[in-house]
Amino acid sequence: MDTTKQSAGAGSAGAPPAPQLLTERLFVELATPAHAALHAAHFAANREHFRRWDPPRGAVESERYWSRALAGALPEFEAGQSVRLVALPREGPADRLVARVNFTLIARGPFQSCMLGFAVDRDFEGRGLMFEALAASIDWLFDTLKLHRVQASHRPENERSRRLLARLGFAVEGLARQYLFIDGAWRDHVINARLNPRFDDSVFAASAAPAPD
Repeated sequence: MDTTKQSAGAGSAGAPPAPQLLTERLFVELATPAHAALHAAHFAANREHFRRWDPPRGAVESERYWSRALAGALPEFEAGQSVRLVALPREGPADRLVARVNFTLIARGPFQSCMLGFAVDRDFEGRGLMFEALAASIDWLFDTLKLHRVQASHRPENERSRRLLARLGFAVEGLARQYLFIDGAWRDHVINARLNPRFDDSVFAASAAPAPD
């Protein structure tokens, strides 16, 4: 897999450059208002496909909705609070989202963790593309944001997500009862996590050092 990383221009002070990741078949980049129409079409095409797995959302088939939502996500990225990514095909017309990858609730201090959400277009399932996008995205997250842990959850009956997370190196940590309201009821979720094998604990020693006189 080609995981060459390129910069999309400098971020603001304290923020990393926006990720642009090349894999064998995908181009993964930061979601911006320029992707609003792609998001609206993505949710419209996958309305029934996502219904079973997604919590209730707003007007997600509206380009205007995504223009506002993605504009609002950019300050979160700059502040180090979330990273929302889109995966596009490297070959062929780039007029359809292959997948979305969201790292949210980024917490620093002793936690150094975040939550992962992901979804692949129904027409791209079964090709290993979600694995490809997530493998590159998680590597970027660990190496650039230097987090210690990423957590992901799935409904017990979602066998595709279970296999995908296991293949990515996630370990099952337990079952959260009535975790999310989805498809008309509170649904249990399996909690999984992956740790950063390259995390540098010296960050805590540096932050605890006394200020010079």
